[in-house]
Amino acid sequence: MKPLACLVLLAALPLASQIRVDVRLVRVLASVKDEAGALVGGLEKSQFRLFDSGVEQEIAVFERSTALPLSVAVLIDASGSTAISLTQEVGSVRTFLRSLLKDGNQDDAASLYAFNYETVQLAPFTRRQDRLENALKRLKGEAGTSLYDAIHFAAHDLESRDGRKVIVIVTDGGDTTSSYSFRDALQAAHRAEAVIYPIVVKPISSDAGRNVGGENALTSLAQGTGGRVWEASLGESLDQAFSTILAELRTQYLLTYYPKNLPSPSPAFHPLRVQVEAPQRRLQVSSRSGYYSGAR
Repeated sequence: MKPLACLVLLAALPLASQIRVDVRLVRVLASVKDEAGALVGGLEKSQFRLFDSGVEQEIAVFERSTALPLSVAVLIDASGSTAISLTQEVGSVRTFLRSLLKDGNQDDAASLYAFNYETVQLAPFTRRQDRLENALKRLKGEAGTSLYDAIHFAAHDLESRDGRKVIVIVTDGGDTTSSYSFRDALQAAHRAEAVIYPIVVKPISSDAGRNVGGENALTSLAQGTGGRVWEASLGESLDQAFSTILAELRTQYLLTYYPKNLPSPSPAFHPLRVQVEAPQRRLQVSSRSGYYSGAR
């Protein structure tokens, strides 16, 4: 659903007094967790407060556990450093995709991307499990890591899709060969309204050999889009990360509003803030940090 832009001219007024009214429906997805990190459902519309550019807005539509269709882009790190772990990672991705497409909205779809020194879309958005599984068989680890390029390309593909947009990244570290920057990747995700969920796979238990800077960048990408970053080892831990992501997607709140009383001139990037009021409970809200004027 694209934002509505309406131009209203009051013909009875002189040209200098004509009024322009822009109406844009902004959609915000939010996840709520308690102190223990458990997902919280069942909250009421009256418990949410939403601010655009520091100005509180009236929530027009509110849905618990929204059933809006999901478009999930799964980005798999196929750089040389993942060659040993790639087979086990593919098994966990396969299980996640089966669970994603088994339940939920009948219009849910997934796409697969592999990234090393280049980014390749292995399968376009589809509900066909056989296409996705055949695409996974073509993966092999080699060369560098173009993480930001992969996010940028996936976000571009997601931008024209309806419903909720999600980018799940399976990687072992940071970026080494991208043409696009961290800022480019984050901006593309904001324009697509895509939530980023990075999973950092750590076959190494110690800090030696880890790309801590890359992991911090992934954390920033997740926080800026309303997602969450996981650290997982191969096997059960990785499967659990995927299961938790799926549970979060099934428990998202949808809030929509028409921006009013915003500062003039309107900023290119509108910072967003969502609050939940729940006396005697310490709840934490995750939502995207803002949106660009003219974006979906």
